[in-house]
Parts: sequence; structure tokens; C-alpha cells
Amino acid sequence: MNRIDIWKDGEYNYPLAFEFRPNLRAYLTEGGKSLPCMLVLPGGGYAVTVPPEGELVAKRFNELGYNSFVLTYTTNQTMRAPVKEQAMRDLARAIRFVRKNAGTYNIDPSKVYICGFSAAGHVCASVCDYWDEIEDTDPEYKDISCRPDAAVLSYPVITSGRYAHQDSFRFLLGADIYDRTDDEAKMLLERYSLEKNVKSDNPPCFIWQTETDDLVPVENSYLYAEALKKAGVRYEHKTFPRGPHGLSIPTEAWARGEHGEPYTAEQSFALVNAMKAGLIEAPAEGPESLLGFLGPWPYDPNAEKYPEVCVWPELADKFIRSL
Repeated sequence: MNRIDIWKDGEYNYPLAFEFRPNLRAYLTEGGKSLPCMLVLPGGGYAVTVPPEGELVAKRFNELGYNSFVLTYTTNQTMRAPVKEQAMRDLARAIRFVRKNAGTYNIDPSKVYICGFSAAGHVCASVCDYWDEIEDTDPEYKDISCRPDAAVLSYPVITSGRYAHQDSFRFLLGADIYDRTDDEAKMLLERYSLEKNVKSDNPPCFIWQTETDDLVPVENSYLYAEALKKAGVRYEHKTFPRGPHGLSIPTEAWARGEHGEPYTAEQSFALVNAMKAGLIEAPAEGPESLLGFLGPWPYDPNAEKYPEVCVWPELADKFIRSL
């Protein structure tokens, strides 16, 4: 599978990237007709990007009639260099790239959709809120819109307030963000509490989550849905009664740990290599401890417990096609 770098030499300057560059992997259907596109962003708390929410989802949208891409965007696993706007800018560039190259990938440039999980839901909702502020200085992209035509937000991180998943905001904005009382910290927490920044020209959104989410409180979804309603933005909000955080699409393949190649962990692999080369201090547990989130995983019986959650891609597809 070809790796597609979205930033040119000299354009990407995240300080702890080392040899990593944000990139796309394409999952294209056979046939030459123009199809809608789904850009998939795996979650991981702005610390990592996890494989279970990448290839499985992209292939499911292939089955539903989309050409898909998985975006591996900037994260901050060591909590030493806040992500801030970089992940949002990665997604904006990816949207522009897809529109610019729509003919190459048999994509309808007026039907470019995004799907983010957990903290990647925050990345997607950030672009939904701020698409009109994200400029691109590259002449090839500066006149191409980065506004998605719709967004699918899967158990998203949204608010920095009472119901926040605070660690996501620490990786995004700095380890001390909740300890600071200065005006800049207050401004950042307000700006990235996305329910407070919805506008009437936000893209339509399909939002889903389980009521018993054990990591990101379900109130995050309710807050964003209510903000969309108040702004007059079209949305659909679906909650399932049971299930933990991180279900992705809990099929048998998911339960067996068959998540595809771990390319979404490229930035983590780059950090491990940098630590082994002495370029950055390693944790006490050793550099390889950074890769613990990759498993291997035993069989997970949750696929048998939460079959109703598996329908969310079909529900999202119906919403999108109704627009």
C-alpha cells in the first residue's frame, strides 16, 4: 500500500517528528466511476494513532461505496511538544490534497467526508469549527477549500470543561494546561472546547457514542449535538445503550485483533528510533515501551456483546446520502 506524504520538504516542522511525516494510505474500490471519499482518522488521545480505528473502518466504507483514506496525523506521545494546531492543519491539508487529486483517485470533490474517533473526533470537529481560518500558503492548495462536506464523530473528545478527557487536552495543549491560570491557557482551553465555537456554516455532522463510555464521557457528544442544533447545523446524534470506549467497528475481525498493518504507529516508531540513537531521552521502561499500545491482543469477546454498535457506519452513510 502506497504511503502518500501530505507535506512537502520544508513545510512540516513539528519538533519531535524526527523521520515521521503525516501521511495518507488509500483504500480504493475497483472501477473508474467518481465516488464519495471518506477520510478516516484513528484516535489515541493526541498521544498516538491506534490501528483498530484505521484500516477496518476504511474498508467498511469501501463496502458502502466510498473511496477511503486513513490519515496518520501529528501526535505527542512524550508530552514534551504540544500538538496545538498541527493535527488540525494536517487534516486540512489532507482534505485539500484529496480535492486537488480527485481525478486521480476517482473521487467527487464535492463529497469529501471525514470520520474521527475519540481525540481524532476532536481533530475533525476542530476543522469543522475553524475550517475558514486554516490557511495554506502552498500555491497548489491555498485556493482549495478544507471545509469537509460532512463529518462523522465517533465517541469524540469535545469539551475542555467539566466533562473533559483531560489527558487529551494535556497532549494537545501542554502537560500543565489545567494547572495554569494565565490568560493564554484560558484562551486555549476556550478555543479547543469545541461546543463553544460552532458556527452556522459548520459542516453537517453524524455523532455516535455509547452511553456507558468509560473514558470520554458521553456528555461530550450531547454538548456538540446541542451546539449544532442551536447554530442551525444539520446533524444526527445516535447513542447506543452499552459499550466501552474504543469499540471502532466491533466485528469478529476486530475481536481477533486483525487491524491491518500498524502503519498508524509511524510516529511512535520514529520516536523509538530517535531514543535508541540518543536523540531524545527514553522512558525508564525503555524505548520499546512506547509501542505497548500495538498489542498483541487476545481475542476480545466484545464483538459478541455489542453487535448493535456495528451498524453505525450504515447509519452514518444514510445520513450523509440524505444531505
